[in-house]
Amino acid sequence: MEYKIVGENLPAVICSLKRGEELYCESGSMSWMDDCFRMETEGGGIGKVFGRMFSGESLFRNRYVAEGDGEIAFASTFPGAIKAVHLSSGHSVIAQKGSFLAAESGVDMSVFFQKKIAKGFFGGEGFIMQKFEGSGLLFLEIDGSAVEYELAPGEKKIVDTGYLVMMEGSCSLDIQAVKGAKNILLGGEGLFNTVITGPGKIILQTMPVQKTAMMLYSLMPHPSSN
Repeated sequence: MEYKIVGENLPAVICSLKRGEELYCESGSMSWMDDCFRMETEGGGIGKVFGRMFSGESLFRNRYVAEGDGEIAFASTFPGAIKAVHLSSGHSVIAQKGSFLAAESGVDMSVFFQKKIAKGFFGGEGFIMQKFEGSGLLFLEIDGSAVEYELAPGEKKIVDTGYLVMMEGSCSLDIQAVKGAKNILLGGEGLFNTVITGPGKIILQTMPVQKTAMMLYSLMPHPSSN
């Protein structure tokens, strides 16, 4: 399979498939395609359906099988970027819920639960994320621009909620409380931060959609309570 990412900050990935090749995506994620593709909607077992529900994805996903050579495209749902991740056997990545765009059939997606569940409720990332493993191409959508770091063993990066898109499976993730009552009350950074520890690669995003929505909401006129 070949692909190209177009559209700059309003991106789409256009994938060129040969006969017999296939991709899957969340229900409703396909943007346009040639007429040589066969769509199959699948849900899997009850565990997989509920897992996708808890991870913030749709309950079902669509598989597109090429019955001839052709193109199929998937567009980002928010201004930003699309990142292609090449997975190989024995290699896994953990991604934030909602970042999945599409993947080759050799990539397996499952729910990733942060072990420290109580902290995960407050930390944003870490409670329920998505794990991708197997072999093939994975496409993730980024809110804003993508910033990548390669963490050395034991190296830590402290990240505000919503900015972590992906980390390699070799990294670990924890939730850290902001220290000091003054910092909590006046700092404007919330109660918790996400701490990622290497070794491994991480991808951060510059404009999380949740924070952008909150900022826009605060600027909008609200009806009087009277």
